[in-house]
Amino acid sequence: MLTKICGSKHGQQFCSEAVKLARGPDITAAANLAFKSESHRKSIISSWVLTGRSEGVTVKRAKNSSELLTVPDGWKEPSFTREDNLHGLLEESSFATLFPKYREAYLKECWPLVEKALADVHIKATMDLIEGSMTVHTTRKTFDPYAIIRARDLIKLLARSVPFEQAVRILQDDIACDIIKIGTLVRNKERFVKRRQRLIGPKGSTLKALELLTNCYVMVQGNTVSALGSFSGLKEVRKVVMDTMKNIHPIYNIKTLMIKRELAKDPELRAQNWERFLPKFRRKNLAKRREPKKKAVKKEYTPFPPSQPESKVDQELATGEFFLRESVKKRKKMEAIKVKQAEVLSKKKEERNKHFIPPKEKPAKKGTSNLDIEAIKMKVKRAKTKKLGALPVSAAPPSSSSSSKNKRKNKG
Repeated sequence: MLTKICGSKHGQQFCSEAVKLARGPDITAAANLAFKSESHRKSIISSWVLTGRSEGVTVKRAKNSSELLTVPDGWKEPSFTREDNLHGLLEESSFATLFPKYREAYLKECWPLVEKALADVHIKATMDLIEGSMTVHTTRKTFDPYAIIRARDLIKLLARSVPFEQAVRILQDDIACDIIKIGTLVRNKERFVKRRQRLIGPKGSTLKALELLTNCYVMVQGNTVSALGSFSGLKEVRKVVMDTMKNIHPIYNIKTLMIKRELAKDPELRAQNWERFLPKFRRKNLAKRREPKKKAVKKEYTPFPPSQPESKVDQELATGEFFLRESVKKRKKMEAIKVKQAEVLSKKKEERNKHFIPPKEKPAKKGTSNLDIEAIKMKVKRAKTKKLGALPVSAAPPSSSSSSKNKRKNKG
């Protein structure tokens, strides 16, 4: 069996000693001894991990590849101490960054705190007010090689208007930062300002909701968005910011994050796919594209170049005018001019006479009328005999002059 595991008889000695050690408590020593044979390292690893048993050594198979990738709850990476790097660093590393003028007053106040925080990890920091820059570099006492990277991120966050109380958290092992540049994502300045304000929300409500769901500190300043928190939270923050700049409202991503947060609480659903629970938002194009009034029609492609236009001499040769006399040419020109003038005059006369042409009358409708003509005639006759303001003829009283004459006759 040893020959089968180790691949040859030459590796049996290492394998047998490794098996003896593995039976005892010191399993690490067994692994180190087995790995001394570089030529048989791959065969030993494959036999220990994939093979079930060998000389009484039981190797547990990996149940699922997903179990190897998942981090158990409550696990925390051990901190890097002086014992991990006793000899320190061989070379000095340094990083510098510029800061805007309006941050100078704040950086002056908090700079002693920055120097004190960096001194704990043996990093030296300097600030040049004339040049407007901050520099960090390692010292001989520096033992953590990643400390200079964290110090570089610290001064970057301070330059992007992140307060010191939040920026100093970058020196912790489980905290990272991400500075997202959004200035070049939108060309139009007004549209950029609107989308950036959409990310902040009314009175900062959208930004606060994003911070609560991702457990990250988010700062929107100028053309950048600075985020500080865990690695998984920073990934979600970057996605929300990039989608907002692409004209996708952050409320959709916030709703998805809220559903994911509730699903993560259920231990049964942790290892399952969450696509069936997440909402799917469809993008609607409400504004139709404006079509141009004049559409340019593309001509058919021909490999041959266009023919050259004929010159005046060629045209005269084709019509025969080239061989005429000058007097005949002038006379023809004058005749052509008179013909054009006559056409223009006739057009002007037609435009003037348009106003004097009577409009076409509509033809009378043919049909029998229901009017009583005789009744209308009688009504007209009565109107002629009647006088305005006088009594009718039959009811007229006798005049006073005629009555007085009759009385005189009777007396006589």
